[in-house]
Amino acid sequence: MLYLLFELLRPWWDTLRVFRYVTVRTAMAILTAMVISFLLGPPLIRRLRQWQWGQYIRAEGPKHHQQKAGTPTMGGLLVILAVSVAVLLWADLAEPYPWIALFTLWSFGALGFWDDWVKLRRRQNLGLTGRKKLLVQTGIILVIGVALMYLRHQGMFSTQVWFPFLKWLHPDLGWGYLAFLWIVLAGASNAVNLTDGLDGLAIGSVLFASAALTGFAYVAGHRVFAEYLNILYVPQAAEVVIFGGALMGASIGFLWFNAHPAEVFMGDVGALSLGASLGILSVLIKQEIVLVMVGGLFVLEALSVILQVASFRLRGRRIFRMAPLHHHCELLGWPESKVVIRFWILAFLFALLSLTTLKLR
Repeated sequence: MLYLLFELLRPWWDTLRVFRYVTVRTAMAILTAMVISFLLGPPLIRRLRQWQWGQYIRAEGPKHHQQKAGTPTMGGLLVILAVSVAVLLWADLAEPYPWIALFTLWSFGALGFWDDWVKLRRRQNLGLTGRKKLLVQTGIILVIGVALMYLRHQGMFSTQVWFPFLKWLHPDLGWGYLAFLWIVLAGASNAVNLTDGLDGLAIGSVLFASAALTGFAYVAGHRVFAEYLNILYVPQAAEVVIFGGALMGASIGFLWFNAHPAEVFMGDVGALSLGASLGILSVLIKQEIVLVMVGGLFVLEALSVILQVASFRLRGRRIFRMAPLHHHCELLGWPESKVVIRFWILAFLFALLSLTTLKLR
């Protein structure tokens, strides 16, 4: 909204032309999301305590986690609010990409809220069934997919999939892209949700991943850089940079309250929406395959659960002491803070490694 207002006032105040630069608006989006998080975090936490929206800890988890019971949850509402306000203020709302990104954030956030609310109603750490969550996710992704197909018809979106290191390989999936979209969004959303088990672990890792994807978005939206680095030029990606910056700012702000010992948990309302947001970022800038590398930590966490379940069902034996992977490390004797920091280091290295694909093509 501010961007459009400044565009209207620019003929009378030429200094406002600085807000046409995506770098300036991204910096403002980061600051806006951070300030909103810092200012609204304390009152939100107090209100969550008043409403007694506290976290229920699963009984089969590490025993020392039981002391976290009652910690306010659904703090992801703060992240969603901060990102939404920052994007609405600084993005060009005449473009469709910011709206698709926001719809993804809001719809997956609504699903997560529903899941958290069921847990509160039941007074236990059992929300919606996995099948019901996947069904709702499929419906949301179908809506997003139809919107993207409409943009494809308008020449504003490509259903090609670009592979790093293989500059000649970018097949066009056509309508088959809908199935691929489901894998990306549902996979990213659920992987971040599985990672959200220790204080600060998920939000810190999201910060690194969103920073890397924001860099990719800036390059994809810059014609000269995109041509030089041999990636698909996406004119509308400039506005996606704003969304990525808002995710970064909101993640920093929420981490302030979620760092060990956490004053608030993000809940599924935060984990599902943030994971889906990373997924839609990669989709809009055509870096879906790179997302596997950007979010390598989330992939490892999800794989640990898949392997654990498959091994137990097929052989009756467990591979890990407990899944996801961060709980296995805890049961090896690592203190929680050490697990979180080491996993942050892995998340940073994965994000850094993904940026090398910009040149190695």
